[in-house]
Amino acid sequence: MRADARKRVAILISGSGSNMVTLAKSMTGDHPARPCLVLSNRPDAGGLDKAKALGIPTAVVDHQDFKGDREAFENALNTALDEARPDILCLAGFMRILTPVFTGHWAGRCLNIHPSLLPKYKGLHTHQRALDAGDAEAGCSVHEVTAELDGGPILGQARVPIQPGDTADTLAARVLVQEHLLYPAVLRRFTAGDRTPVTLP
Repeated sequence: MRADARKRVAILISGSGSNMVTLAKSMTGDHPARPCLVLSNRPDAGGLDKAKALGIPTAVVDHQDFKGDREAFENALNTALDEARPDILCLAGFMRILTPVFTGHWAGRCLNIHPSLLPKYKGLHTHQRALDAGDAEAGCSVHEVTAELDGGPILGQARVPIQPGDTADTLAARVLVQEHLLYPAVLRRFTAGDRTPVTLP
């Protein structure tokens, strides 16, 4: 594939960037996309140094500079994104709730990974909630981002059995392994224009 035919992917992070790294490393060879930017809302996010080590441009838009003005924060996000000219956004542990204006602007072009089997357990503390409910399995989902929190069309899921004695931390660690498999698989399919959901056992 010609380099100019590849899609450009911006990855948004808030923390260590483990999913970002797996996405970035997957975009090689005949993959139809390449990472063009890693953007964080936290200047101390560990993923920024990892992105730089991979040769990916980085940017920071610190949400604390905007004193709760989400419109101004998102305008600054879009300014940084416009400079990188991404075709697709991947939220990878980006811990900010986005407004309908932002999600509408990127409609059909923005993915997120969530650590539950959606539509179960939208929001936070997903692993503990699965344990508290006595569920037999947990997992992760990749979905398109819409104005509804964790509510967009599901593009992939991976299931993880809950084991006796699991804690939220042990379950999270096993789910994370599947996140690192699922998100790159969904991105590759999505980038090629295929929205058929990916299912991992």
